Amino acid sequence: MDNIRKDLTLLLLYLNSWEEGDPGYKYRRSWKGYDFDDLNALAEDELIVDGRRAKSVSLTAVGEEKAQALLRKYGIAIV
Repeated sequence: MDNIRKDLTLLLLYLNSWEEGDPGYKYRRSWKGYDFDDLNALAEDELIVDGRRAKSVSLTAVGEEKAQALLRKYGIAIV
């Protein structure tokens, strides 16, 4: 998978994510509406955690940081 495709998939996961968790422990989740090869590549890079039976994935702290850096790189502002 090329880097631009991986970056865009990570960005879309982040932009469509929501926050879950208990007080003191929060994490972001997103639906698995993307190509499974792309999701597998992101999981191999430890940017997401992909539960095989779940319909959603969790973004790791590193994945969130990279997605936020990509937002800045591409000039995307979240309001």
